Amino acid sequence: MFPATFFDFNGVLVNDESVHFETFREVLAALGVTLSERDYLQRYLGFDDAGAFRAILEDAGRRPSAEQVAELIDAKRPLYMARARAALPTFAGAAELVLRRAAAGPALVVSGALRDEVELGLEVLGVRSSIVAIVSAEDTQLCKPDPEGYLLGIRWLSERGQEALARRALVIEDSLAGVEAAKAAGLPCIGVTHTYAERELAGAGADAVTDSLSGIDDALLTALFRRLYG
Repeated sequence: MFPATFFDFNGVLVNDESVHFETFREVLAALGVTLSERDYLQRYLGFDDAGAFRAILEDAGRRPSAEQVAELIDAKRPLYMARARAALPTFAGAAELVLRRAAAGPALVVSGALRDEVELGLEVLGVRSSIVAIVSAEDTQLCKPDPEGYLLGIRWLSERGQEALARRALVIEDSLAGVEAAKAAGLPCIGVTHTYAERELAGAGADAVTDSLSGIDDALLTALFRRLYG
């Protein structure tokens, strides 16, 4: 079966999109910019913080500088962390899946979230020690659907003598941008319908789609691996 696993974070392991939306809305309100939940989910969910702030402001007719975007990220960070520490929803089966996949081979997180957000979520799930590396927003210049994050994950394993594992690492994603990024990096990808419908994930290129993390079982993984690699 798949020798390594790259987990997306937001929308796959932690159910925190509502937390992100509320903190984006609070920060933007100080600039007189209104953000609706519908627009957030339909237009900006696949971005990291920098990409989301930039796109939201540009759609509002603003021309944000890199310095302003950095200031907005810094303003959002403590608001997210405070809400997440108080109550961070996670998805059923998330911890169990991480532990199962980590027992099968290296497990990494590749996310557009900030590193301290990922660290907090993994601690809440009780699986931090099972994740060998984190590729976060601070590590990339471009957000998904650009494949940079997954290419960095491949490089991390390759530099440790595990290139063969890296090239067949399984990606688990929930967003269309995430699926597109995984496929652009040449990786197999399972989409989970936490955020988008099955037809949308399949249309983005997901090799298989499931409606829950518990559905990513040995039967699915074995069948998918054989279909892709014989």
